[in-house]
Amino acid sequence: MRTPPMRLLHLTPPIPFPSTVPVPKSKPSFTCSACGATALRWTGKCVKCGEFGTVAEVAPVAPTPGRRASTSGTAPLTPARSVSAVTATGPVARISTGVGEFDRVLGGGLVAGQVLLVSGEPGAGKSTLLLDVANAIAARTGRAALYVSGEESVDQIAVRASRIGVDDEHLYLADETDLANVIGHIDALGSDLSLVIVDSVQTIASADVDGRAGGVAQVMEVAHALTRVAKARGIPVCLVGQVTKESTVAGPRALEHICDATLSLEGDRHTSLRLLRAVKNRYGPADEVACFEQTDGGLREVVDPSMLFREDRRSPVPGTCITVTIEGRRAMLAEVQSLVAPTTNPNPRRGVSGLDSSRVAMLVAITERVAGLKLADKDVFVATVGGIRLVDPSTDLATCLAIGSAANDAPLPLDIAAIGEVTLSGDVRRVPMIGQRIAEAVRLGYARVLTPIGATAALESRTSAVEIIEVRDLAQAFADLSGIREPDPTF
Repeated sequence: MRTPPMRLLHLTPPIPFPSTVPVPKSKPSFTCSACGATALRWTGKCVKCGEFGTVAEVAPVAPTPGRRASTSGTAPLTPARSVSAVTATGPVARISTGVGEFDRVLGGGLVAGQVLLVSGEPGAGKSTLLLDVANAIAARTGRAALYVSGEESVDQIAVRASRIGVDDEHLYLADETDLANVIGHIDALGSDLSLVIVDSVQTIASADVDGRAGGVAQVMEVAHALTRVAKARGIPVCLVGQVTKESTVAGPRALEHICDATLSLEGDRHTSLRLLRAVKNRYGPADEVACFEQTDGGLREVVDPSMLFREDRRSPVPGTCITVTIEGRRAMLAEVQSLVAPTTNPNPRRGVSGLDSSRVAMLVAITERVAGLKLADKDVFVATVGGIRLVDPSTDLATCLAIGSAANDAPLPLDIAAIGEVTLSGDVRRVPMIGQRIAEAVRLGYARVLTPIGATAALESRTSAVEIIEVRDLAQAFADLSGIREPDPTF
């Protein structure tokens, strides 16, 4: 019997069981270097900011296989401290810059190691203001202040410095676009530094990071590096941030989170008024506002901004009324003017400047109904003085009174101010900080103030001499004013 040939069995070796669960591969992503938006595929135009040629592929970062979070901690280098022990040392020490309005926004001055971010539209005066601040703090402290510009040369900065009178010997200028050189200038001046200004953070780049200057990676690296320098050496650092067409700081939103304070310089290019507003402040109030006036000699402080927003006249004029608005925590007087003129146009015009047009249209309708006026066949124009933008509802009462005064050709007394919000029903509602508003009106010489019901209870002793005319609705306000048309001769 024939024996069948032996067949060899090829045994496959057992597959070892993986010690860890396989980690799926990360898919590549695409990031816009202008705004930081991410996408799953490449596009020539960023769908968020609309820039062309800024979308690039970002290499995926795969997590380490088998890595698990440790449940056992290590001893911290610095132990946690009780809050009572920390606060027992007293308030945070402030460094005055010598510019009163700038210190006002910061809450009293700079803090050692503080990082500021100052933004504003082109031409608002950021560089001029900060150059003046650097010169003032250098002259006040006798210590060095460093101004680094990545947009202008030293000679160009010197032209501006000569124009605004900046000439302190402790102020140093440099033009650099490399982060290592910027830190090198800080090292060269050493512990004698009182302030560092970088204009702007979007123009500085680091050789250790890929990407163009102003990109997301570069801006974050520069901001992190300068923040570490500020915290480690106790030097206040001020970063100038460029803005986009939406008036927001260019670059990632995380840039504002890194900084201790974010200041915004606002102003209409057709007027000389500039408002420096605190958007974020870890060491002070986040709603403070400082006023500056742009002149040929630079930005000048406006200690009493109310003088810019009202006319100084000796005799009353129809269609004008004084109100008190709040900018941040500051009460400021503003004048609302109105002109009502007959027209043959079947569609009368409604012109508004400095106020919200939709709200003014509502107030015109309320005034027409309450005061019994006929404005459907007349042009109505409402504007503010000095280019100020009023968005505070407390100006409603003054706007209605100005419209009614212009329509009746009856001027209001010069010593009267009006404060209050007007509803669709014609009621006058109370507004916040009414006591501070009345105190500001009294300080500037106004003897009578029209207010909502209940404003007298909010007054302080220094405002007890003022005559408060409380009105419940707009009809009562017109009725009360009908008996006091003549201005106070002592005003």
